[in-house]
Amino acid sequence: MIHMDMLLRIAFFSQTVIGLQGNFFLIFLFTFMFFTGQRLRSIDLILAQLALANSLVLLFKAFPQGLAALGMKNFLDDIGCKIVFYLHRVARGLSLSMTCILSGLQAIIISPNNTMWIVLKARVPKYIISSSVLSWIFHMLQNIIVLENLQGPRGTRNISGTKEHGYCSINVANDISASIHAIVFSFPDAVLMAFISFTSGYKIYLLQKHHKRVQQMHTVHFATQAFPEARATKMILLLVSIFVTFYLLNAIMTAYMHSMTLRPWMLHSSAFMSSFFPMVSPFVLISSDSQIRRYYNAVHGRRSPHTETYLDLNIFSCFGQRDKSHWKAYI
Repeated sequence: MIHMDMLLRIAFFSQTVIGLQGNFFLIFLFTFMFFTGQRLRSIDLILAQLALANSLVLLFKAFPQGLAALGMKNFLDDIGCKIVFYLHRVARGLSLSMTCILSGLQAIIISPNNTMWIVLKARVPKYIISSSVLSWIFHMLQNIIVLENLQGPRGTRNISGTKEHGYCSINVANDISASIHAIVFSFPDAVLMAFISFTSGYKIYLLQKHHKRVQQMHTVHFATQAFPEARATKMILLLVSIFVTFYLLNAIMTAYMHSMTLRPWMLHSSAFMSSFFPMVSPFVLISSDSQIRRYYNAVHGRRSPHTETYLDLNIFSCFGQRDKSHWKAYI
């Protein structure tokens, strides 16, 4: 029987290698398309940042945790611990923010074309870069406060007031400071999670409503085929379900860890759950986003990255010419 420590090592390093391959593929693909002068969608900027944030989470959380599972708990000094822990926290927050921006953007684009939504759809591209920059600044500033109490395992002195995190430790001064710390980090996350849940539910409602209308317009033969909006609904459900599920599980585990004496299985379970979404998200996007596959084919010279398939044109025809231009610009 394989020892539990060996299973943990295999799990963490497999998670890191698999996830980095998927995220680096997306980063390379978007970078190549940009520098070769290809026209990218506005949504691709968000996807590229999401892939970058996910890569940083895997590099600065799953990989160090795998080293800790190997018994290498003193491979970082105080400065190294601060850098690794800080970058992980920033990347984790960016992953949440980019998922939130992505979910909100998609909800706006597929909304009905009344006066309010038309104006908002026209202005959305101008806000993507500014929203991304503000997200980076916010998370970089928010996580500065964790640097003060972080130290490497070799720097730990006050054992009674220290919480171990495998390769790093953090000093917990008192219950009041711990509560303030929890509020500062939990409240923004809760707001973003609520927004993601609301926009995802709204998108699913719109897409299902449109799917029923499309079924009534087409022949029985075509109705048996997979509609693009049905695939989009499944992608949204899958991405959001994975993200929300593992985020909540990790949040519950983290709260439990702060109230109990830390045990190795708690640290490893929390690290695995926090790195699961960064591992699977690129493969969900690659398998469900047809435009990414067209980018890949364009890199290999197979066809134009903006060739539209029959199914893509079919969904556009049901929204009208004005909607078609909005859909093509973003998705």
